[in-house]
Amino acid sequence: MRKLVLGICLCTSVATIAQPAPGGKRDESWKKIYRASATKINDLVHTKLDVRFDYDKAYMYGKAWITLQPHFYATDSLTLDAKGMNINAVALVANGKQQPLKYEYDSAYLYINLGRSYKQGEKYTVFIDYVAKPNEYQAKGSAAITDAKGLYFINPKGEDKNKPTQIWTQGETEATSVWCPTIDKSNQKTTEEITMTVPAKYVTLSNGLLVSQKKNTDGTRTDTWKMDLPHSPYLFFMGVGDFAIIKDSYKGKEVSYYVEKDYEKVARRIFGLTPEMIGFYSKILGVDYPWAKYAQMTGRDYVSGAMENTTATLHTDALQQNARQLSDGNKYEDYVAHELFHQWFGDYVTAESWSNLTVNESFANYSETLWFEYKHGKDAGLEKNYVDMRTYTRGRNDAKDLVRFYYADKEDMFDAVSYNKGGRILNMLRHYVGDSAFFKSLNLYLTTNKFKSAEAHNLRLAFEEVTGQDLNWYWNQWYFGSGHPLLDINYGYDAENRVAQVFISQKQTTDKVFKLPIDIDVYVGNKKERHSVWMNNKQDTFSFKVTSKPDLINVDGDKILLAVKTDHKTLTEYAHQYKYAGNYVDRREAIEYAAQHISEAGAKELLSQGLSDPYHGIRNITLRVLSAKDLDATLLAKVEGISKNDERRLNRAAAINILSDLEQPKYEAFFLANTSDSSYSVAGAALEGLAKLNEQKAISLLPVITKDVMGDLKPITEQLTLLTKSDADFDSVYNKYKSASLLRKVSQVYNLITYLSVVEDKANFKKGLDAVIETRDQLSAFSPAYKENINKELTRMKKRKEAAKAKSSNPSVIDEEIKMVEEKLK
Repeated sequence: MRKLVLGICLCTSVATIAQPAPGGKRDESWKKIYRASATKINDLVHTKLDVRFDYDKAYMYGKAWITLQPHFYATDSLTLDAKGMNINAVALVANGKQQPLKYEYDSAYLYINLGRSYKQGEKYTVFIDYVAKPNEYQAKGSAAITDAKGLYFINPKGEDKNKPTQIWTQGETEATSVWCPTIDKSNQKTTEEITMTVPAKYVTLSNGLLVSQKKNTDGTRTDTWKMDLPHSPYLFFMGVGDFAIIKDSYKGKEVSYYVEKDYEKVARRIFGLTPEMIGFYSKILGVDYPWAKYAQMTGRDYVSGAMENTTATLHTDALQQNARQLSDGNKYEDYVAHELFHQWFGDYVTAESWSNLTVNESFANYSETLWFEYKHGKDAGLEKNYVDMRTYTRGRNDAKDLVRFYYADKEDMFDAVSYNKGGRILNMLRHYVGDSAFFKSLNLYLTTNKFKSAEAHNLRLAFEEVTGQDLNWYWNQWYFGSGHPLLDINYGYDAENRVAQVFISQKQTTDKVFKLPIDIDVYVGNKKERHSVWMNNKQDTFSFKVTSKPDLINVDGDKILLAVKTDHKTLTEYAHQYKYAGNYVDRREAIEYAAQHISEAGAKELLSQGLSDPYHGIRNITLRVLSAKDLDATLLAKVEGISKNDERRLNRAAAINILSDLEQPKYEAFFLANTSDSSYSVAGAALEGLAKLNEQKAISLLPVITKDVMGDLKPITEQLTLLTKSDADFDSVYNKYKSASLLRKVSQVYNLITYLSVVEDKANFKKGLDAVIETRDQLSAFSPAYKENINKELTRMKKRKEAAKAKSSNPSVIDEEIKMVEEKLK
């Protein structure tokens, strides 16, 4: 499961702010409920389904033949998960005949009396005739998976002419049982055969291979998909719709992409790296892609980012980017990598319980770093790793173990701990044991547990067998423990004895002391000497003999520690780090320090180097931390050059944003020319810059620009459109805003501020301003950056009010509104 675009960390944090518990108290009874792996009484062996869909009712009529056997102890009963269904018949299948069985059904579980006792190894098959009614089933989702009704009918009656008619399923965590009676637990494995009867104009996709197609006389077609290797029920998948199918291959196996027909020509630009990814992952893992095919489909109104259904991944339709969007690069390449890696970690070997989700999601998260490192270079891999780490450390995750046996709901496991933190723990482990041992251990884990479920201890045992080391300390600290170290780093030099010293303190407020292997690099000029040390205490001092005072001491030389560091280096030392230490994080740290200490001698020179960095990501971060007010002639010339010539459109857009903040008339013609750029990001930045200089000119472009608006061009066109409205539109704009979730308000608050620029009714203005301030205060609890950005927009709105006062018939009212804004900015 790939998290939503907004990010799990933001989702869960905002959700916490938005939904306080009744009475201010939270139900913590879950802290006493141990979440064990599901007890196995019966084991799934094979699942055969025959289904057809009622688009008018959003029903699915199903027949299931489920083959099982007792796990160990003899049993005369079977309990299946079957949520919100109508059960028409239950029977035992023997010798080609059906013998009715007694059963009870409570709308969640189907309790079946098998009629006699079955022993271990004795297989039996039950037949169930049922109706799935997903839209009538009430289920709760999570930050990662926003709904849990299993089977989704999208625009089933075709009433929305701008949306295709589709059907798709989402099984994780335990929602397959909304449309298929099963034992809906991750530690179950079954082979599978699904026959779907659908309108003949649609294509289908499911797990395994399409083994037959039959045209029917009623305008339908019956497709049968067969999965010969076992996998977990939550990975079952059905997809139906009017898709174009683009076919690739890997070693003779079909690799295909199901997209809406408007995106057929760009499908390979979105998914085309998949065969190379399969080859790369197969090579590093030493396990060739284990399944019969690999398909990827996009789904409208999808409830998450993506889902790793075995051989048939489903993605959000956001992956469908047109040529203009793709001119900025494929922003969802990491989704493609993430879901593919799940075919090994999650599908081939599956977490035995949601408590152990790390053996699925931490690996898939880390696979993104592995792919970017391989395909786009070391800097790209380090950037991916660093950004994911910061997403985790900036959230509220300190109290959560990676492996959690206590949680309020299984959906809570899908968070930045299971994803981002777990991925960084794997990165540290790779560094600690070395690449050869790391990938050999992954191979052993996969081959030992193939087609089975596993837990974090299985992973530890694989690493211990390969390395010959006892790694309980690592697993206890990182897998079965919570938090991360907060490191305060200081330096000293004893000139008389030529000894360099490093003083490191762990500042986390808990009593926990992290055991940390740390590489400390000592630089004299361009010469580096590495010292590998262990930090075992809250405060440790490390001393090194040197020939002269070091120019730089670089703690955590390869920048792999999962920690928040307060590093007391000087600007001169950071400049040395940028030049000689030189990996992505080294350079980024130096650039960010220079931006925060812009008045120090040498800071602007370091930022200038960042603007000329060979890696586009460092140029981008330099542009993002650079303020227009701090530009000197050299920096300005480089920003102007990037705005025109950088090979990366996103960097051009970032540079244009800086130039637009200067609000200098000389750039008007440049901004105007770039409003028609093929990149939405460049066009959006240019239109915003033009609007600051000549708002009416920018508004006059809307009839042409709004014919094709997506991506970063959309927000500014929405804001400019709002400037064409009046008081008569207040109720519509205000009510839409008030009804939005806090997550939606993260972006919509800026539109409301823009609209208030043209509101003259004092009561309405106050009402809208109060709504803005309410959102500002709520979001500030998550990050102070929200308050800063909202205040900037309020200041711009105040300037618009001041400019409009001269033309207003009620200048005194506008004066009062300006005073309201000034009061809120205090």
